[in-house]
Amino acid sequence: MLLSHRPPPAAAQLRGAAPAWTPPLRARPLAGPPQASASAEFPGSVPDAAQIPPRQHRRRIVAGIDQDELVDPEALADPDSSFYEINGVRLHHKVRSHEDEDSSSDQSSDATVVAAAGRSRICLPILLLHGFGASVFSWSRVMRPLARIAGAKVLAFDRPAFGLTSRASLSGDDSKPINPYSMAFSVMATLAFIDYLGAEKAVLVGHSAGCLVAVDTYFEAPERVAALVLVAPAIFAPRKGVKDSATGEQEGQKQNVPNDESSPPNLFAGIWGGFLKLWKHIAGLVSKLIMGIKDIFRALYVKALVAFLRSSLGAMLVRWVMDKFGILGVRNAWYDPSKVTDHVIQGYTKPLKSRGWETALLEHTISMITDSAGRAPVSKRLSEISCPVLVVTGDTDRIVPAWNAERLAHAIPGARFEVIKSCGHLPQEERPEEFLSIVERFLWTVFGSLNEQVVQAAV
Repeated sequence: MLLSHRPPPAAAQLRGAAPAWTPPLRARPLAGPPQASASAEFPGSVPDAAQIPPRQHRRRIVAGIDQDELVDPEALADPDSSFYEINGVRLHHKVRSHEDEDSSSDQSSDATVVAAAGRSRICLPILLLHGFGASVFSWSRVMRPLARIAGAKVLAFDRPAFGLTSRASLSGDDSKPINPYSMAFSVMATLAFIDYLGAEKAVLVGHSAGCLVAVDTYFEAPERVAALVLVAPAIFAPRKGVKDSATGEQEGQKQNVPNDESSPPNLFAGIWGGFLKLWKHIAGLVSKLIMGIKDIFRALYVKALVAFLRSSLGAMLVRWVMDKFGILGVRNAWYDPSKVTDHVIQGYTKPLKSRGWETALLEHTISMITDSAGRAPVSKRLSEISCPVLVVTGDTDRIVPAWNAERLAHAIPGARFEVIKSCGHLPQEERPEEFLSIVERFLWTVFGSLNEQVVQAAV
């Protein structure tokens, strides 16, 4: 039987046969009172958008300072604040003069008054250099008395990254002539402030890390530094040096062997000695290779560390550290933490209101890392200091122990060493009277003979 082949129906026929398209049914709300949403009846369901409350912005607080309300450093200046621009950086500083409180004695003709003035004044300006994390606030209790002792102006300034000095931004391309966060800039600023005071030389008083700035300034321009006062100096690493009993291999260790070279013991000794020389030579080559690899790894480590510190994680880390340990560090710097007042805490946390403080602190840390990798430590040159030096420490300093400060005094020829009892890391704040008495006695001992000649001539 033959099967008949029929053509498929035309597309038009198929379209005609298909039912008409109807839109899907949609639920419409019924009239009446509003019904509870599904999310209220079923806690696991997703709430309506109208029911989601606006997300509250979580404020960032660091050491009690709201980080969402930061301002430019100059907006935080005190009435007695001044700013001096160096290489585009506006350095915050304060100045005190002996004329502020004791101008009448200069006009008196009484020989006794003149003698007293001669004994208490050295007629040299004093520059005050604060430590890490501090500012000019650290010197607020001693600036005016020091001005009376000096018979000249006393100036304290905030180094970049601290206090109210402007925060310079770095792009990482080293386009600026001097990194404002480097030690070289701090030294340059110190010398610029000596010029600013119109003086040929000045007495430099450094505290903690500021002592390193004072000593570096001396090595840069010793003719500009009349004397150094180093308070709780953070120059030596805070650990006791262990003296090695061995001074090295004794060269030419010889065995008591016969002179007969043909004897078996002497032959063995010669072979063994040659083997030792060869091994020492190989060990020397391996040691040099290891040191080279170590330098490569150190350079890579520094680069990685710098990249991390300049990242957003680095900024988060420094904010966390300052929040957890900033105020605790201030209290720990005192012999009696319970005597740290709110005024002191506010003085140390005020710079945290400055816009960009965390970035500046990170750049300062980076500069310390890179500077230390490219130069010999200052501690190796202390024996070259020839100006008068006073080292002052607290007997219970938990940050730079008293024995470490004494070690520094022994390393500087002719340095005087003074210990203040029941005192921590901040003698100028915790024991200002004792601190001033020690500084005045030192300056009178050093410069008294010159002043005494002036007094005798006046009488």
